[in-house]
Amino acid sequence: MTSALLEVRNVQKRFPGVHALRGVSLDFRAGEVHALVGENGAGKSTLMHILAGVHQPDEADIFLGGHLVTITDEQAAQRLGVAIVYQERSLFDLLSVAENIFSGRQPVGRWDKIDRQRLLDDARRLLADLDVELDPRTPVGDLSPALQQMVEIAKALSLQPRLLILDEPTAALIEAEKTALFRVIERLRRSGLGIIYISHRLEEIFEIAQRVTVLRDGEIQGTFRIEDTSPAELVRRMVGRDLAATAAPTSVQGPVRLEVRHLSDPVSGTGAGPFRPLLADISFTLRRGEILAWAGLSGAGRTELALSLFGARPRGAGTILLDGEPRSIASPADAIAAGMGYLSEDRKELGLFLDMTVAENVAAAGLGRFGDWRLDDARRDGVAADFRRRLRIASPGVDAIVRGLSGGNQQKVALAKWLLIAPKVLIVDEPTRGVDVGAKAEMHALMRDLAREGTAVMVISSDLPEVLALGDRIAVMREGRVAAVLDRAQASEEGIMNHASRRDPAS
Repeated sequence: MTSALLEVRNVQKRFPGVHALRGVSLDFRAGEVHALVGENGAGKSTLMHILAGVHQPDEADIFLGGHLVTITDEQAAQRLGVAIVYQERSLFDLLSVAENIFSGRQPVGRWDKIDRQRLLDDARRLLADLDVELDPRTPVGDLSPALQQMVEIAKALSLQPRLLILDEPTAALIEAEKTALFRVIERLRRSGLGIIYISHRLEEIFEIAQRVTVLRDGEIQGTFRIEDTSPAELVRRMVGRDLAATAAPTSVQGPVRLEVRHLSDPVSGTGAGPFRPLLADISFTLRRGEILAWAGLSGAGRTELALSLFGARPRGAGTILLDGEPRSIASPADAIAAGMGYLSEDRKELGLFLDMTVAENVAAAGLGRFGDWRLDDARRDGVAADFRRRLRIASPGVDAIVRGLSGGNQQKVALAKWLLIAPKVLIVDEPTRGVDVGAKAEMHALMRDLAREGTAVMVISSDLPEVLALGDRIAVMREGRVAAVLDRAQASEEGIMNHASRRDPAS
């Protein structure tokens, strides 16, 4: 039987207009992975920020090792043995692995100078404990997302915590990288570390957790041993309802809306700015009312293809036809004028103006609709309010700042921006990364609705169940080329991975 490591009782937290946590009480145990699930805005991050010393509760009793404690700030949390690895990276690309692990806490020797040998030795020891073969002198910017995640964990473990909080640790990882991370988590658990694991991917919860707690609207909906519950039960408790199944993909026979012929990158050295040629001889078609889902391993070129089609990345050879007419697309403005939209993979950096309002973001791709010299704010706000109702964007109003919305609602705002211009072709890159199951189901339904209304939709996703759920056809990329285009009836997760990784399906 695992022992109680940390216990919270009656946690209350209010923000302006929001009661984020309502009497939350639960415990976390040594040698256990305790999963925390819930929709965006359920209170998970607020609770973790309280445990990590980022926020102060309005009311709470917190017991660590049976003793009442007060976590006044992040340093106090670290001294008490609580460490957190956030979903957003906290690393410095230009600094080495060792310098990142001990950032602000470098070992010093005589005359208070940094003891570089000890710094490297300590970093090597932490990396070895994680089974990571990595030179600690390597700049972090040279590492893959998976190795950066391991550096983040090493950084947290350098604090010698008793409780480790992992927030969406697999969001940017492919399957093999996720498997390696899970081996590390299991080893840490067996060593006696308590681990809080936050994820929207329910299949992960059932793979690595011993218990799971569900939050909804700031309240606990139950804590369960993992063998005593099911994904369907967790979803019901998370969203308060059964989710409607996504309509099955169908065979689309509409006219070809987008045709790409022999698209390739410029030859090496001719692109402007930092640019690595990747795409080679890509041809495909996309029909009116069809969803073409794109699968492939990390680095296969799917996002680069999307950016090239949208004019945000240099292109060498190739022809793009819309409704049978060749179009010259050299910039995003050209793409928008041609009737294309692009919902970026990174909504916070490239898809939204975080410090602007919902209404301002919705209008961003179609400002000309609201006046030539001066914006008609009332008309803009009215249109934004219509989208807010249609997409069920949870916000105090259209004048709310987008930064304060949950991830799923930010994604809906980004989608509304493109729906405003009614694109003929909409490219959607990782549409549900980092959003909860309720928002994911809603995004799937919205994309199906768009297709039924005649929009041609390209969906890029690293989530194979999502690819299979959405795609009328599935295109698989490998090393900058189209490896296969599969009808939905032909496709399976194993078959997709065979094409993506050069494995022979017959072997």
